[in-house]
Amino acid sequence: MLISKKDALTWFEFFADLPEDEELMPGQMEIALSVFYQIEQAVSARHEKMLSEIPGLKSLAGRTFYVGGDSLFPRGCKSCLLGTGLSAVRKTNRCNAACPFCYDYGALDQQPPVGEGMWEIGGTKFYEEDIPLLLSIHKKPTGISYVYLEPFMEIEKYYGVIRVFHENGIHQHMYTNGLNATRENLRALADAGLDELRFNLGASGCADRVIDSMAIAAEYFPAVGIETPMTPEFYEAFHRKKDKILATGIRFMNCAELHLNENNIDNYAGESLYWCRQGYVSPIFSREISLRMMKDAATEHWPILVHDCCNRTKFARDLNLKAKEGGWFGQSSYGCEFSRIPYAYFLPTLRDNSLPFLKEEPMPKGFGIGDIVL
Repeated sequence: MLISKKDALTWFEFFADLPEDEELMPGQMEIALSVFYQIEQAVSARHEKMLSEIPGLKSLAGRTFYVGGDSLFPRGCKSCLLGTGLSAVRKTNRCNAACPFCYDYGALDQQPPVGEGMWEIGGTKFYEEDIPLLLSIHKKPTGISYVYLEPFMEIEKYYGVIRVFHENGIHQHMYTNGLNATRENLRALADAGLDELRFNLGASGCADRVIDSMAIAAEYFPAVGIETPMTPEFYEAFHRKKDKILATGIRFMNCAELHLNENNIDNYAGESLYWCRQGYVSPIFSREISLRMMKDAATEHWPILVHDCCNRTKFARDLNLKAKEGGWFGQSSYGCEFSRIPYAYFLPTLRDNSLPFLKEEPMPKGFGIGDIVL
């Protein structure tokens, strides 16, 4: 059914008022999914129009979009989208920032420790001395990434593990907000063999000292870039300091589409949201900012590659990973991060007059307002 926006708002006001432990009946869920489809189609139409206006737009095997020189495309992203996936290595459960877009917002002090002297790889705990055993048994990944939460909180613990993976020819990249980066620890990381360093520049609001650290990092690492969720605040801060940022020697910027969970969604209450393929929930503004960034880069001839790391890209990533793992046809780990669909948070979307539904039809018999839908 192609529900009208007016009827969608009425139904979602009803769904939002239901007790938290009351699930929708199958017919009601059919209505809800029709609403989410209508919203997503309207959002996709806006994205397609914006994509058509980006000169020199390129695609990586149909899995993601970017602008800029092909040689600048980060190897870590190629590993993620074309190789054996994003193999995450976890160590640090602390952070020195509290970003509103963080998946662990409000729960940063409750993150479980990995364990003294231990590393979490593939959900399994290892000591550093276990890694040669791991590499002798498992097929080497095309790349690994260091995540969770801010590695520079205890960066000296990373050098040995990075050295082992480097000696085995595995591409490695790391995420950081850059607040604790110094010339000394950046040089030590590079000496250990880290290939790629990604700065979440939005975490510091494009702080000058982080931009300076990016320039230092570019002296030591083969590839340095930005990866940060796209928000209006970041877009404005970036453009205020655009010339300084682009002069650091970075090679790429991954424009991450912000997706929400139960920890951070309240920070975006009142924003228009959409549900992408019944998986990630995101503010509509986020990917639109990514596409604006890409258009700016293309028309102004920035010396970096700008990558659309959107929900569709992450959908492709998870399909690729399961395929490489030998999963069944169509298998993916992409899915919803909410235990219950937060209907109330979509009311601003349905009240947003700037997002009309593309096509509306009368509700089928038995699904109209006033009908008892089971």
